[in-house]
Amino acid sequence: MNYNDGKLKIFINYIKPHRKLFIIDMLLSVIVSSIDLVFPYASRWAMQRLLSQERYKAFFVVMGIILLAYILRAVFMYLVTVIGHRMGTLVEADMREDIFNHIQHLSFSFFDKNRTGVLLGRVTNDLFEIVELAHHGPENILTCTITIVGAIIILSTINVSLAMLIFLLALACLALSGRQRLRMLSSNKAVKKRTGEINAAIESGISGVRVSKAFGNEDIELEKFRASNEEFKKSKVGFYKAMGSFNSSVEATIGIMQVAVIAMGGAMTIRNSMDYVDLITFTLYVSTFTTPVKKLAQFMEIFSQGTAGFERFLDVMRTEPDIVDAENAEALSDVKGDIEFDNVSFSYNDEQETLKNVSFHIKPGQTFALVGSSGGGKTTICHLLPRFYDINSGSIRIDGKDVRDVTQKSLREAIGIIQQDVFLFAGTVMDNIRYGNPEATDEEVIEAARMSQIHDDIMNMPDGYNTYVGERGIALSGGQKQRISIARVFLKNPKILILDEATSALDSVTEGMIQESFDKLSAGRTSIVIAHRLSTVRNADCIAVVDNGEILEQGSRQELLAAGGHYAELEKAQIV
Repeated sequence: MNYNDGKLKIFINYIKPHRKLFIIDMLLSVIVSSIDLVFPYASRWAMQRLLSQERYKAFFVVMGIILLAYILRAVFMYLVTVIGHRMGTLVEADMREDIFNHIQHLSFSFFDKNRTGVLLGRVTNDLFEIVELAHHGPENILTCTITIVGAIIILSTINVSLAMLIFLLALACLALSGRQRLRMLSSNKAVKKRTGEINAAIESGISGVRVSKAFGNEDIELEKFRASNEEFKKSKVGFYKAMGSFNSSVEATIGIMQVAVIAMGGAMTIRNSMDYVDLITFTLYVSTFTTPVKKLAQFMEIFSQGTAGFERFLDVMRTEPDIVDAENAEALSDVKGDIEFDNVSFSYNDEQETLKNVSFHIKPGQTFALVGSSGGGKTTICHLLPRFYDINSGSIRIDGKDVRDVTQKSLREAIGIIQQDVFLFAGTVMDNIRYGNPEATDEEVIEAARMSQIHDDIMNMPDGYNTYVGERGIALSGGQKQRISIARVFLKNPKILILDEATSALDSVTEGMIQESFDKLSAGRTSIVIAHRLSTVRNADCIAVVDNGEILEQGSRQELLAAGGHYAELEKAQIV
């Protein structure tokens, strides 16, 4: 689907797959509107033709038929509600799948700029309101048009003057609706924005509740939430003021319409230019006429909310990933693990350069360590290799191939990453380890756990490998989470390893065991290790000291110690 098309075309394209339900919904709605139109006219005919001629039996037969028609109308209304909402739910599910899939393919920079709570609102609340629009929009427009136009035509056959009065008042009501709609739409956009901010505040407050409790800052979190909540209240009140003005204007117009019909019809009756039956018929049609007008008034709220939600949905769907495969990109295959950074410069924004002319070469099977102060650019270097971000200048090559010339999927399949900040999915231990290779057998998962020294811990858990780890692995210790993340990479079995402070949460004994496992895993594979504990990288083939986005020196540990430079100072500081 082309999301740069017009909004209406995109909206229709989402309804197309469910057009059978849509057509049935519309046909039943037409029947319901037709019954509403027929009742006043049939009543007029029965009163003028049957009651006046004292054909009472026929009169009550007609009334019985009308009663059956209204019972049938109730059945059709039930079907319209069920079928219409079913169609809306299917459209919502399609949109939710599309936006979730699209978000999954967006680049890291998108998530750097957008908060989780805001995105959550776009995938949940906004889509629900779009669905209400998908169901009620076409249905209300069709039924209201049929009812209003049909009523005007029928009334014109009875009394043109009175019909014209109603028509003019209806035009005034619709014109007023159109004017107020823009104000409601603008107000609802503000509500959507504030709702997203509230979701973000709630998500942040709940996710960080342990931190806020640890610092005794519950009141600070409450104040931040109150600030967001206050802005939400202001925007919501603004929307309801616009909606109140709209509804009151419509109600006033409808009231004027009813009074005008009775007054003008009464005057015509006094002059004998209209009989009482026609006046009663007009009165019935005014009720039939005002129902769709009120429905349109209610629909304007649904329309403004749904339109605002749809625009926010399109904002995400029209966001293109910063990182895309080249047209002639090839899959990276038969990876040896030769890595070369050639004069690489990079910045997260245009204001400050994060990396400056970084160059190094790692031969297949070597271990390359990055050390230095925090914020120097070590993690950034590791994020550039799997192409989470694109470099500004220079080149990064794996086995002589520029990473921009191979597919992202094949590139990332060749690289295993163990990060300092471990993320575990809400699920079982087995599920989290198997995430490294969804096709792995239980036996392979268990072997990976053994390699990462976590198997014994798992067997001591209440349900073993079926133990639920909690949201973000909260039920596990830091060391257990980190070893599970290591097991994932063991299971993935990549040709290139990136270890970003992979043992930082482990005690010395466990760290030693993990290091032995890393040595086994690293055999024949290229490894990039970020470390603050220099004891973990003393056996690396090459060590690079990174600071302020530059490589200050690189070489083996012996070479760097002999040079007496930055690395030697780091070792002295740590007293290795």
